[in-house]
Amino acid sequence: MTTAFGVRAVVSGIGAALPRRVVTNAELAAYLDTTDAWIRSRTGIASRRWVTAGTATADLAAAAGRRALACAGTDAVDAVVLATATPDHPVPATAPEVATRLGLSGVAAFDIAAVCSGFVYGLATAAGMLAGGDFRRVLLIGADTYSTIVDPKDRTTAVIFGDGAGAVVLRAGDAAESGALGPCDLGSDGRLADLGMIPAGGSRQRSANVTAVAEDHYFQMRGNDMYRNAVQRMSESAGRALERAGWTVADVDRFVPHQANARIATAVAERLGLTAGQPLSNIEHVGNTAAASIPLLLAQAHADGRLRPGDRALVAAFGSGATWGATTLVWPDLPADGEPDFDLTDGE
Repeated sequence: MTTAFGVRAVVSGIGAALPRRVVTNAELAAYLDTTDAWIRSRTGIASRRWVTAGTATADLAAAAGRRALACAGTDAVDAVVLATATPDHPVPATAPEVATRLGLSGVAAFDIAAVCSGFVYGLATAAGMLAGGDFRRVLLIGADTYSTIVDPKDRTTAVIFGDGAGAVVLRAGDAAESGALGPCDLGSDGRLADLGMIPAGGSRQRSANVTAVAEDHYFQMRGNDMYRNAVQRMSESAGRALERAGWTVADVDRFVPHQANARIATAVAERLGLTAGQPLSNIEHVGNTAAASIPLLLAQAHADGRLRPGDRALVAAFGSGATWGATTLVWPDLPADGEPDFDLTDGE
């Protein structure tokens, strides 16, 4: 996002966090009607991380945020924005607690609920805040603990989702700087709300409604329709983001797709005309971490060298709602954020 004055959001720090518990396909196959081969062939996932009892979204968000601040070499920001579909409580927002735990009590802090597109929506939101001139630095975190909202007996969702968090520090800068975000393309279609939803627990169907079936309190997904719409919307949004940035597909070094499903990422890359080596992926060992997906992938690829300073990256996501979004950036030269696997203690 940019303004007439050319102010851009610039990535100046990155961090990530994963819970310790590794859940393999074999563990799920022991009580679900599935196999390791079935899961791998349809999702590309071999394992995922799940939080243990007592650990919540705020714990992972604070851990990732702390690492991003350290990477940026700062302990002060003007706002904390948390993209999540799994807040610690329906009310209040989780971001203020995260801000306080990071020593940032008193700054603006709020949640964004755009599900798996939440981090891209957050990038656009933070960019607008910085472009307006009232904020100079924003901590943007994507964090989700989907293991707390999926039915462990539902093969459709239990095998797909994992828990994690990723964060970036964004500062005000200009378009010529490495790390500057390009224009953001965002979209939504409420007619597709039932592609993925938790029917109960909101004002439409209250938690206290005794007529609600147990399954209505878990995340439900129409997998085939989700796949088709994700491929279409991510491809279209990515194309618009490239056009607005003045890039062509030939300008892209790395494609950073939301890690919903390995087949979705491959299909989008093929539609865009990208080569097999351009898309980045980490879904095999973390699963679909929802709003954490893109920043976690960026952090891991930065740490292990797959994403190098100067690489021109195209980012795209699709989430329930339905929501989608895409943007571009040239990856900056940042300090490494620890080990690539980010094997952290819950609630660091």
